[in-house]
Amino acid sequence: MPYHRKNSPWSRIWLTTLGLVCAPWLSTLGGCGARTGLPGGTPCGSQGAERPCQNGCGSGVLVCEDGYWSECRVETTTRACENTCGSGTQSCESTDWSVCRVEPVERACENSCGEGAQLCADDQLGACLVERREIVCASKCGTGSQICEDDTLSSCTAPQPLPPTLRAIVRDFRVDHPDFESDQTGLDPGMVEPILGMDDKPVYSQPFGSTPTTTGRANFDQWYRDVPGVNLSTEIALPLGVSAGDTRLYVYSNPDFFPIDNALFGNEGNPHNFHFTLEASGTFVYQGGEIFRFTGDDDVWVFINDRLVIDLGGTHASMSSEVGLDDQAASLGLTLGSEYPIHIFFAERHTVSSNFTIETSIAGLGDCP
Repeated sequence: MPYHRKNSPWSRIWLTTLGLVCAPWLSTLGGCGARTGLPGGTPCGSQGAERPCQNGCGSGVLVCEDGYWSECRVETTTRACENTCGSGTQSCESTDWSVCRVEPVERACENSCGEGAQLCADDQLGACLVERREIVCASKCGTGSQICEDDTLSSCTAPQPLPPTLRAIVRDFRVDHPDFESDQTGLDPGMVEPILGMDDKPVYSQPFGSTPTTTGRANFDQWYRDVPGVNLSTEIALPLGVSAGDTRLYVYSNPDFFPIDNALFGNEGNPHNFHFTLEASGTFVYQGGEIFRFTGDDDVWVFINDRLVIDLGGTHASMSSEVGLDDQAASLGLTLGSEYPIHIFFAERHTVSSNFTIETSIAGLGDCP
């Protein structure tokens, strides 16, 4: 092979084929630097020359250095931004914008324990911090206190009533009473007025007429009053136990509710004594969140603070109705911490079944220790 000088054209071609020299036109293809580890990029002609460029941060310049154009150089810039904590700024270097930087800020907040403050930092809103506080509370049996801390209210230390027991009066009627064992059956709403009478008895809504399943005011007024020769009465207790399905509820449930079988007027040839009424009452302190649910047949009316909240009048199959006291607190005139009466009226007027179920979170229906 003939001898070639080091800087002769033949020498450069030979070295290029060995990967030791990167011709400018090869560099523009981006392959030379990758193979050899030598600088790649776009070649330039005049050291220090500049030309405009654009990247994610905005407008800048390319600079010719050592025969190649540099990366696009954009001066560090800032702009306004917002995140969960409010208004701030973010900067851009190279090609990327930084996260939005907002000074930590404290905000007013509130939870079930009252008003407090929460810190917002790093785009995150902290927990609402409310000072521990002691609140006066009461039951029908006295006063006490409860602690509110970390958005949680402790139980009230006031003396609590004994497990709820409703004391009820049951009145027995003969089968030939005009309102019992009638052929007219079905749901009969609107039979009583929405406000309890002055004597704590339901007021019949038809002073001069009747309803589909009843025969007029005179006969209805006998249902919940002792009338010699018309009815006989006795007192029973309805103890409510803690529900197995929901420990927040007290329950009395009897799918065969015949409390006066073989008593008073007797069964009158039937397998059970089917013709009776029941009235029960109690008082409770409204604590908030209480519900009352009834399932049964036949007639059922429930009054809270003397206002009608459940109306299932009529001789019908088993039906259910529920009232949430918070939902109706305004219309019922309820104020937290105050004591109110509840009245329940029931009638079993027709064979062949009797179902009586109460489910409630009203805890104050029992007697005081």
